[in-house]
Amino acid sequence: MKRTINIILSLVICLVIYSGQAQAGGKDFNGVIVYNISYGETDMDPQMAAMMPKTMKMKIKGESSRTEISMGMGSTIVVFNGETKSGFTLMDIMGQKYAMEMTAEELEQDIEKEPDMDVEVTGETKEIAGYKCKKAIVKSNESGAEDMEMVVYFTDELGTGMLNYNNPVFKDVQGVMMEYSLKENDINMTFTAISVTKQKVSDDEFEIPEGYNVMTMSDFENMFGGH
Repeated sequence: MKRTINIILSLVICLVIYSGQAQAGGKDFNGVIVYNISYGETDMDPQMAAMMPKTMKMKIKGESSRTEISMGMGSTIVVFNGETKSGFTLMDIMGQKYAMEMTAEELEQDIEKEPDMDVEVTGETKEIAGYKCKKAIVKSNESGAEDMEMVVYFTDELGTGMLNYNNPVFKDVQGVMMEYSLKENDINMTFTAISVTKQKVSDDEFEIPEGYNVMTMSDFENMFGGH
Protein backbone atom coordinates (compact mmCIF):
# COMPACT_ATOMS: atom_id res chain seq x y z
CA MET A 1 0.00 0.00 0.00
CA LYS A 2 2.80 2.42 0.91
CA ARG A 3 4.59 1.70 -2.39
CA THR A 4 1.36 2.43 -4.24
CA ILE A 5 0.94 5.77 -2.45
CA ASN A 6 4.57 6.68 -3.17
CA ILE A 7 4.08 5.96 -6.87
CA ILE A 8 0.95 8.13 -6.88
CA LEU A 9 2.91 10.96 -5.26
CA SER A 10 5.66 10.55 -7.86
CA LEU A 11 3.09 10.83 -10.63
CA VAL A 12 1.65 13.96 -9.00
CA ILE A 13 5.07 15.59 -8.98
CA CYS A 14 5.58 14.55 -12.60
CA LEU A 15 2.27 16.15 -13.52
CA VAL A 16 3.20 19.37 -11.74
CA ILE A 17 6.42 19.40 -13.77
CA TYR A 18 5.00 18.78 -17.25
CA SER A 19 1.38 19.88 -17.14
CA GLY A 20 0.21 23.15 -18.62
CA GLN A 21 2.57 22.91 -21.53
CA ALA A 22 0.60 24.56 -24.34
CA GLN A 23 -0.07 28.19 -25.08
CA ALA A 24 -1.35 28.46 -28.59
CA GLY A 25 -1.57 31.06 -31.27
CA GLY A 26 -1.55 34.21 -29.15
CA LYS A 27 -3.95 32.84 -26.51
CA ASP A 28 -6.43 31.70 -29.18
CA PHE A 29 -6.28 27.91 -28.87
CA ASN A 30 -9.09 26.09 -27.08
CA GLY A 31 -9.15 22.34 -27.15
CA VAL A 32 -8.06 18.95 -25.87
CA ILE A 33 -4.95 16.85 -26.40
CA VAL A 34 -5.09 13.15 -25.49
CA TYR A 35 -1.87 11.26 -24.77
CA ASN A 36 -1.13 7.56 -24.63
CA ILE A 37 1.11 6.51 -21.71
CA SER A 38 3.45 3.57 -22.21
CA TYR A 39 6.00 2.03 -19.87
CA GLY A 40 9.45 0.63 -20.47
CA GLU A 41 10.90 -2.38 -18.70
CA THR A 42 9.96 -2.29 -15.03
CA ASP A 43 9.84 -4.56 -12.00
CA MET A 44 6.22 -3.64 -11.26
CA ASP A 45 4.09 -6.61 -10.27
CA PRO A 46 1.04 -7.34 -12.46
CA GLN A 47 -1.39 -5.87 -9.92
CA MET A 48 0.49 -2.56 -9.80
CA ALA A 49 0.87 -2.49 -13.58
CA ALA A 50 -2.87 -2.88 -13.97
CA MET A 51 -3.44 0.18 -11.76
CA MET A 52 -1.10 2.50 -13.66
CA PRO A 53 -2.65 5.11 -16.00
CA LYS A 54 -2.83 4.40 -19.71
CA THR A 55 -3.91 7.82 -21.01
CA MET A 56 -3.66 11.50 -20.10
CA LYS A 57 -5.93 14.35 -21.19
CA MET A 58 -4.95 18.02 -21.33
CA LYS A 59 -7.55 20.75 -21.78
CA ILE A 60 -6.24 24.13 -22.94
CA LYS A 61 -7.82 27.56 -22.92
CA GLY A 62 -5.38 30.29 -23.88
CA GLU A 63 -2.84 30.49 -21.07
CA SER A 64 -4.66 28.05 -18.80
CA SER A 65 -4.36 24.28 -18.86
CA ARG A 66 -5.99 21.37 -17.05
CA THR A 67 -4.22 18.00 -17.12
CA GLU A 68 -6.21 14.92 -16.10
CA ILE A 69 -4.91 11.46 -15.32
CA SER A 70 -6.64 8.45 -13.73
CA MET A 71 -5.23 5.31 -12.15
CA GLY A 72 -6.51 2.40 -10.10
CA MET A 73 -6.77 4.23 -6.77
CA GLY A 74 -8.21 7.50 -8.06
CA SER A 75 -7.49 10.53 -10.21
CA THR A 76 -5.18 13.54 -10.38
CA ILE A 77 -5.90 16.89 -12.03
CA VAL A 78 -3.35 19.67 -12.37
CA VAL A 79 -4.47 23.20 -13.30
CA PHE A 80 -1.97 25.90 -14.23
CA ASN A 81 -2.39 29.54 -15.22
CA GLY A 82 0.56 30.79 -17.26
CA GLU A 83 -0.40 34.43 -16.78
CA THR A 84 -0.40 34.35 -12.96
CA LYS A 85 2.18 31.53 -12.81
CA SER A 86 0.08 29.73 -10.21
CA GLY A 87 -2.23 26.74 -10.04
CA PHE A 88 -3.41 23.78 -8.03
CA THR A 89 -3.49 19.98 -7.98
CA LEU A 90 -6.67 18.01 -7.27
CA MET A 91 -6.40 14.45 -5.99
CA ASP A 92 -9.22 11.99 -5.44
CA ILE A 93 -7.85 8.91 -3.66
CA MET A 94 -10.43 6.27 -2.86
CA GLY A 95 -13.10 8.94 -2.44
CA GLN A 96 -10.96 11.30 -0.33
CA LYS A 97 -10.57 14.64 -2.12
CA TYR A 98 -7.59 16.96 -1.67
CA ALA A 99 -6.62 20.25 -3.34
CA MET A 100 -3.01 21.48 -3.18
CA GLU A 101 -2.46 25.08 -4.25
CA MET A 102 0.81 26.40 -5.72
CA THR A 103 1.67 30.10 -5.72
CA ALA A 104 4.05 31.85 -8.10
CA GLU A 105 6.55 32.16 -5.24
CA GLU A 106 6.44 28.43 -4.52
CA LEU A 107 6.88 27.67 -8.20
CA GLU A 108 9.98 29.87 -8.32
CA GLN A 109 11.41 27.97 -5.35
CA ASP A 110 10.80 24.63 -7.08
CA ILE A 111 12.47 25.86 -10.27
CA GLU A 112 15.53 27.01 -8.31
CA LYS A 113 15.92 23.51 -6.85
CA GLU A 114 16.16 21.90 -10.29
CA PRO A 115 19.37 21.80 -12.37
CA ASP A 116 19.65 24.16 -15.34
CA MET A 117 18.62 22.46 -18.57
CA ASP A 118 19.76 23.05 -22.16
CA VAL A 119 17.42 22.49 -25.11
CA GLU A 120 19.08 21.53 -28.40
CA VAL A 121 16.69 21.50 -31.35
CA THR A 122 17.87 19.03 -33.99
CA GLY A 123 17.00 18.99 -37.66
CA GLU A 124 14.86 15.85 -37.27
CA THR A 125 11.07 15.91 -37.45
CA LYS A 126 8.25 13.42 -36.96
CA GLU A 127 4.50 13.62 -37.54
CA ILE A 128 2.49 13.04 -34.35
CA ALA A 129 -1.32 13.29 -34.17
CA GLY A 130 -1.32 15.09 -37.52
CA TYR A 131 1.28 17.72 -36.58
CA LYS A 132 4.86 18.09 -37.78
CA CYS A 133 6.99 17.92 -34.65
CA LYS A 134 10.60 18.98 -34.13
CA LYS A 135 13.00 16.81 -32.18
CA ALA A 136 14.85 18.37 -29.23
CA ILE A 137 17.41 17.01 -26.80
CA VAL A 138 16.86 18.30 -23.26
CA LYS A 139 19.80 17.75 -20.94
CA SER A 140 21.36 19.10 -17.79
CA ASN A 141 24.40 21.34 -18.15
CA GLU A 142 25.59 20.53 -14.63
CA SER A 143 28.52 18.20 -14.06
CA GLY A 144 27.60 14.80 -12.68
CA ALA A 145 24.14 14.84 -14.28
CA GLU A 146 25.05 13.39 -17.66
CA ASP A 147 22.27 10.80 -17.38
CA MET A 148 19.64 13.54 -17.19
CA GLU A 149 18.98 13.68 -20.92
CA MET A 150 15.57 13.41 -22.58
CA VAL A 151 14.21 13.43 -26.12
CA VAL A 152 11.20 15.66 -26.80
CA TYR A 153 9.11 16.11 -29.94
CA PHE A 154 7.22 19.41 -29.99
CA THR A 155 5.21 21.51 -32.42
CA ASP A 156 4.97 25.27 -32.78
CA GLU A 157 1.81 24.89 -34.90
CA LEU A 158 -0.27 24.90 -31.70
CA GLY A 159 1.63 27.60 -29.85
CA THR A 160 4.83 28.94 -28.37
CA GLY A 161 4.95 26.80 -25.24
CA MET A 162 4.60 29.80 -22.92
CA LEU A 163 2.93 27.70 -20.23
CA ASN A 164 6.04 25.57 -19.97
CA TYR A 165 7.04 28.06 -17.28
CA ASN A 166 5.92 25.61 -14.59
CA ASN A 167 8.26 23.09 -16.20
CA PRO A 168 11.58 23.06 -14.26
CA VAL A 169 12.82 20.42 -16.71
CA PHE A 170 11.00 21.35 -19.93
CA LYS A 171 10.30 25.08 -19.40
CA ASP A 172 12.58 26.15 -22.30
CA VAL A 173 10.93 23.91 -24.92
CA GLN A 174 9.34 26.40 -27.31
CA GLY A 175 6.19 24.58 -28.29
CA VAL A 176 3.60 22.01 -27.33
CA MET A 177 5.24 18.73 -26.33
CA MET A 178 3.68 15.91 -28.30
CA GLU A 179 6.00 13.09 -27.25
CA TYR A 180 8.39 12.88 -24.31
CA SER A 181 9.60 10.51 -21.60
CA LEU A 182 10.05 10.76 -17.85
CA LYS A 183 11.50 8.49 -15.19
CA GLU A 184 10.09 8.56 -11.68
CA ASN A 185 10.45 6.03 -8.87
CA ASP A 186 12.29 3.69 -11.29
CA ILE A 187 9.33 3.77 -13.67
CA ASN A 188 9.89 4.88 -17.27
CA MET A 189 6.85 6.65 -18.75
CA THR A 190 6.50 7.79 -22.36
CA PHE A 191 3.71 10.22 -23.29
CA THR A 192 2.62 10.33 -26.94
CA ALA A 193 -0.16 12.56 -28.27
CA ILE A 194 -2.77 10.52 -30.15
CA SER A 195 -5.36 13.22 -30.87
CA VAL A 196 -5.83 17.01 -30.90
CA THR A 197 -9.37 18.39 -30.88
CA LYS A 198 -10.26 22.07 -31.11
CA GLN A 199 -13.29 22.79 -28.93
CA LYS A 200 -14.63 25.21 -26.32
CA VAL A 201 -13.36 24.75 -22.76
CA SER A 202 -15.38 26.19 -19.86
CA ASP A 203 -13.82 28.54 -17.29
CA ASP A 204 -15.21 26.22 -14.60
CA GLU A 205 -12.55 23.67 -15.58
CA PHE A 206 -9.90 25.93 -14.01
CA GLU A 207 -11.47 26.40 -10.57
CA ILE A 208 -11.32 24.27 -7.40
CA PRO A 209 -14.65 22.45 -7.08
CA GLU A 210 -16.58 22.22 -3.83
CA GLY A 211 -15.89 19.26 -1.57
CA TYR A 212 -12.08 19.34 -1.68
CA ASN A 213 -9.87 19.67 1.41
CA VAL A 214 -7.43 22.49 0.55
CA MET A 215 -3.85 22.07 1.82
CA THR A 216 -0.22 22.45 0.78
CA MET A 217 1.63 19.74 -1.15
CA SER A 218 3.93 19.27 1.88
CA ASP A 219 0.94 18.65 4.14
CA PHE A 220 -0.43 16.14 1.65
CA GLU A 221 2.86 14.25 1.45
CA ASN A 222 3.16 14.20 5.25
CA MET A 223 -0.25 12.55 5.49
CA PHE A 224 1.28 9.51 3.79
CA GLY A 225 4.60 9.49 5.59
CA GLY A 226 6.50 11.78 3.25
CA HIS A 227 7.72 11.30 -0.29
